[in-house]
Amino acid sequence: MNVEQYDFNLPDKLIAQTPLADRTASRLLTLDKATGEIRDHAFRDLKQYLQAGDTLVVNDTRVIPARLLGLKEDTGAKAELLLLKQLHGDTWETLAKPAKKLKVGAVIVFGSGEDGEPLLRAVVEDEGEMGGRTIRFQYDGIFQELLDRLGEMPLPPYIKERLDDRERYQTVYSRQSGSAAAPTAGLHFTEEFLQELQEMGVEVAPLTLHVGLGTFRPISADTIEEHVMHSEYYELSEATAAKLQQTRERGGRIVAVGTTSARTLETVANRFPDGLQACSGWTDIFIYPGYQFRAVDALLTNFHLPKSTLVMLVSALAGRDAVLNAYKHAVREEYRFFSFGDAMFIY
Repeated sequence: MNVEQYDFNLPDKLIAQTPLADRTASRLLTLDKATGEIRDHAFRDLKQYLQAGDTLVVNDTRVIPARLLGLKEDTGAKAELLLLKQLHGDTWETLAKPAKKLKVGAVIVFGSGEDGEPLLRAVVEDEGEMGGRTIRFQYDGIFQELLDRLGEMPLPPYIKERLDDRERYQTVYSRQSGSAAAPTAGLHFTEEFLQELQEMGVEVAPLTLHVGLGTFRPISADTIEEHVMHSEYYELSEATAAKLQQTRERGGRIVAVGTTSARTLETVANRFPDGLQACSGWTDIFIYPGYQFRAVDALLTNFHLPKSTLVMLVSALAGRDAVLNAYKHAVREEYRFFSFGDAMFIY
């Protein structure tokens, strides 16, 4: 399949630059995957589409302040690192700018202590593709504390506005630190709204997938089949596996909140075809039309970039024509797109 089949026209003005004051104030487009019917709602109308016995599966990953702005130690030139994955100890996989000037052996320094010495040093140990660099950090003290002090939230490049409150790029249920990007479908929930859903009989079950490099790299291949996804770490607990098994037994639906939850559920379902089990590991699953879902019955998601792997994932669930038709409707009705934008529920 050609990647161009998943392109669509998106005016820049529809790219949401800031979060709404009230997380639940966004709009909600619903898409019936069986009929292709589209309806416009407010996000809180999601209650109309959920029922007692359903389970919302949320990704409890927490975004780290993964963007570090520093200077090359030898020249004083500006340099930037985006932390993507902790490989081991103080060694990380990163995206670097300007990558061409950050060769193996280059040293980047960040911050300054009372003695005038840098608070953090980064040594380039290996070069990867498309700006990828393996970095080893050197420091005194606790790395996470230094990162909280020196790092910035890694907002996607299409967001130009400054985010004053870091917590608005975190879900209210974020617990496990390690992501380079937020699982943005979950940004629409407040603790109060989740409580309302639970009072209706809707269960909430967490899993973890730390969002990494795949989020930032576009598809460079001409055909979908040639694209290789980057691996990301996931965990599914015994408690969540048991809750999802109970959901199946009582005839409820497994509703994935976000594509990260969906990818994790499908990874585990493929690993254990006879029923979801607790496990952890790395996934590079690429879901596109032709894929048969094993675990996910319905999906809450945001609106995604043209020609992205995420548009392909939702097309696998609801059909390419239905999804692109829904996106055309969303553009026409001026829905807000991407991370801080509106939501879509496919059921």
